[in-house]
Amino acid sequence: MSRFFSEKFNSLDPYVPGEQPRDMKYVKLNTNESPYPPSPEVLASMSPENAGKLRLYPDPESAALKDAIGKAEGLGRENVYVANGSDDILNFAFMAFSKPGGKVYFPDLTYGFYPVFAALHGLEAVEIPVKEDFSIDPADYFGADGMVVIANPNAPTGRILQLDDIRKILENNRDNVVLIDEAYVDFGAESAVCLTGEYDNLLVCRTYSKSRSMAGARLGYALGDKALIADLETLKFSTNPYNINILTQLAGIAAMESEEYYRDRCLAIQATREKTAAELIKRGFTVIPSMANFIFVKSDRISGEDLYRGLRERGVLIRHFDKERIKDYNRVTIGTDEEMDIFLCCVDEMLKGASK
Repeated sequence: MSRFFSEKFNSLDPYVPGEQPRDMKYVKLNTNESPYPPSPEVLASMSPENAGKLRLYPDPESAALKDAIGKAEGLGRENVYVANGSDDILNFAFMAFSKPGGKVYFPDLTYGFYPVFAALHGLEAVEIPVKEDFSIDPADYFGADGMVVIANPNAPTGRILQLDDIRKILENNRDNVVLIDEAYVDFGAESAVCLTGEYDNLLVCRTYSKSRSMAGARLGYALGDKALIADLETLKFSTNPYNINILTQLAGIAAMESEEYYRDRCLAIQATREKTAAELIKRGFTVIPSMANFIFVKSDRISGEDLYRGLRERGVLIRHFDKERIKDYNRVTIGTDEEMDIFLCCVDEMLKGASK
């Protein structure tokens, strides 16, 4: 870092995104992207005519996009916030809903950006251990002295909290914001959006990156009480009012109007997930039950790191984490049936004569 870098950021340990190598063509199962393209309506929104509008500033209110999201989610425009990816929402939420020097609570095994945002905003990260089976005990979050952040389904495990458990956490944290990060909810879990009308402390965070095949567009949205949404808008208009470009707004609207297309793709991913999990179990793998577009797996015959490296050498990327508790696990994104067949074939090659 330069000698001009602010001392308050010296201890930051930045988030490390999944690798994006360019040295060869890979079967890419490491960053939880959709294996399917955006809907035809989304692609049509990228027309030359619409691209010509790039000379103009986008609508800073993103009114039409909020209306489309609100219609799909059964909420009003005042209950919808949109941002340049859900990470932007998380950043603003950590900033907006925590006391200076306060605490923020989240699981010890979860999305790696949470501790980064806590450190960025000078907050104490209270990392609550998940149980032995990687599930979350809702009682661990009762009476928290600060914002609660839970990914549901959780990453990298894919495990879920039931709606009743989320309700219990909300009931026992009336004076703190509870943020439910639903990046993967469309792959079989139950959304907490239906609770936003009951609890003014609930903020639900969603993304277009996974189930709507738009990771490259960078679009996310939050749903909640209009006062919470207004707080996020205050921060947006104090930093970057034009945070969603014209083409992304149009694509976001088109995606919300393509519900049947995306529902079918999510169902296809779920079917492939279950088939892949069954095949790995046949091969002696431990597979954590998942409601996301990935599975969390380990083998007693080969270490997590060796599996990751061996697959990479064979042109298949998966995600390995070096945390002690999960170093023998890997997170495997669900691709097409054909991509998962390639993955399984490479796994079989490595298991022949392998020993841990």
